[in-house]
Amino acid sequence: MTVAILGTGKLGEALLAGMLRSGHDPDGLFVTARRSERAEELSARHGVEALSNPAAAARADVLILTVKPQDMTGLVTEIAGVVTSDHLVVSLAAGITTSYLEHRLATGTPVVRVMTNTPVLVDEAMSVISAGAHAGEEHLRRTEDLLTPVGTVIRVPESQQDAVTALSGSGPAYFFYLVEAMIDAGILLGIPRAVAAQLLVQTAVGAAVMLRDSGEHPVLLREAVTSPAGTTINAIRELEKHGVRAALLAAIEAARDRSRELASG
Repeated sequence: MTVAILGTGKLGEALLAGMLRSGHDPDGLFVTARRSERAEELSARHGVEALSNPAAAARADVLILTVKPQDMTGLVTEIAGVVTSDHLVVSLAAGITTSYLEHRLATGTPVVRVMTNTPVLVDEAMSVISAGAHAGEEHLRRTEDLLTPVGTVIRVPESQQDAVTALSGSGPAYFFYLVEAMIDAGILLGIPRAVAAQLLVQTAVGAAVMLRDSGEHPVLLREAVTSPAGTTINAIRELEKHGVRAALLAAIEAARDRSRELASG
């Protein structure tokens, strides 16, 4: 299976590195980039061939589209003449529907839509895939094989992809935002920034591992920390008083709505 990553930025390079680590033959991997110096850099660093978008599309079985949503029309226009129904097209662009691509590519082209997130850079991505009208079980399995080296993969109906974008696609930013605020709180309480950061990063890692490995509902894990009349319940009261839960709900709804706007152009 030959694979071309079109528009290889940080995300595309992370996928490329993951495929190489999992044993993919570098001779069967092609990359493209907007700038020629970037393409040459990728080729030298990873030992893969850098090509133009049409040339890469013509030589690969699987095309992974990693350009930004606003650049997708230009890319599709550039490769449409060489894409056939024998290709598998995997799109990682937020808000771009499978039907958008299907209508601009050869009739019957299988398209799989993917939403992943930035922990792909450390092989801890949450990738969510959805089949287009012409993508079957084989195409979904091939997509899973490509994404598994860089994290976890699950399937959902495409109708849920805007919500997925808001929840896990943008999700790392919410956690970074909360940790940033908690570090500032530590500074306010007199703890040096470096110490506060170390405390909170390890706390975040430990809490995430507990959530993943314990199988417990987050409410139960929170209650285990929340003693009667203790420090934690006083903090929780303040979070509720200031509407933090409601703010998160509204924020994620706003992200979902923006993903829908991108999909509608």
